[in-house]
Formats: sequence, structure tokens, C-alpha cells
Amino acid sequence: MLQLLTFLVEKLSLLSQFKLFESGWSGYEDQDRERHAQRCPPPTLRRGDLLEVPRTIFTHYGIYLGEHKVAHLIPDILPALTSDKKLISSVITNKRLILGCMYKCATVRVDTLEDFAYGSKILVNRMDQKKHNHVFPNEDVAKRAENLIGAIPYSLLWNNCEHFVTFCRYGSAASRQTEKFCECLKSVIAAALLGVIYIVCFGLAPSTTLPTILVPFALWMAG
Repeated sequence: MLQLLTFLVEKLSLLSQFKLFESGWSGYEDQDRERHAQRCPPPTLRRGDLLEVPRTIFTHYGIYLGEHKVAHLIPDILPALTSDKKLISSVITNKRLILGCMYKCATVRVDTLEDFAYGSKILVNRMDQKKHNHVFPNEDVAKRAENLIGAIPYSLLWNNCEHFVTFCRYGSAASRQTEKFCECLKSVIAAALLGVIYIVCFGLAPSTTLPTILVPFALWMAG
């Protein structure tokens, strides 16, 4: 039961964060290319810094390794489809990323600072101000990240890029993005349950159409 609930929440989170009901993926890809083309001058960085960038539809995190290299956990569908290392090593687009999320395929990989930033502004160690945890020395942070390079189990809710960097820098994996989504989801679930109860007690009415649609939709998502 817990696995089913987790699966449903992950898929709903994908719909929420990736906005699949907007104008289509082709627009995202055009925007990707434009953002990636606009290279930002890198800030002064130290090995082991926690980097944060808005990457079109979510906030992405990584650990700076020095020499313009960043280790980051990122979903990608290509490793499940091909063994072409040159193709896999190319910059990951949002289409590849979303499909990787759905199939739970991910790796901790090392990319250039520019490819990681994807044309966005880089924020450095901003999470230190919000976290009360002890921060490991920067060299230890970098080594912890390097030790995790390679294929890794992925979960949008329990093991994403933010879990990776918080584990490396603070010693405990956590994701504020996931926490915020779950907080919003509670009110949605409560509203749906009230709608179902209303249908059972008073029959189907226009005011209960939404929860009536949500139930079969959730079952389809679990299928």
C-alpha cells in the first residue's frame, strides 16, 4: 500500500513540477536551447561548494568538484536505451530528464559547469543559510560526491538531486522541494476525499465532478 501511494504521489508530482498540460514539449526544447546558448560567466567557486540553478521547470543542485566540473544526480532515459557513451554524455534535455524520472533511471554524473548551469545564474551555498546542520569541510563534501558517481536508484520524492547534495554537504539527505509539494498535496487529497464522501451520501452532482474524475485518473496513473 505504501509503495502504491508513493508511486501515485511521484507521478502527480511530475505533473505538478513539469507542467505537462501546458503548450507541449517542443516549446520547452526551444527554451532549453536558448537558455543553454546564453552562457553565464562562472562565479568564484571552491571545490565542495553546493551549487543551485533554476533549470526551466525545477531547481537543480550539484556539488562543485573544481576545474569547472560539477557532480550532480540527474534522471536520464538514454542509459536505458543505448550504450553510446558519447550520446549519453551530451547535455541532458528536459525530455530525457522527464522520461528518466518516469522510469526511475538516474546517475550521479560529472558535467562541465556550463552544461550544469544550462544558461542560468548559479547560486552558491545558499542552502547553508537555511540549514541548521553541521557543514562538512569542502574537500570532504567533494570526496563524498565523487564516491557516489555512477548509476544510482532514483525517486522523485525520496532520492533526487537535492537529497544527493544535502547528503554530501550536511550528512543527511533531505529535499525542501519535496516537502513543499507534499504540504500542498495534503490539501488536494483532503478536498478529493470530501468530494467522494459527498458523492456517496448525496449522489453525483456537478459540484462533485472533479473528485469523480480524480479517482479513475489516479488509478490510471498507477497502472
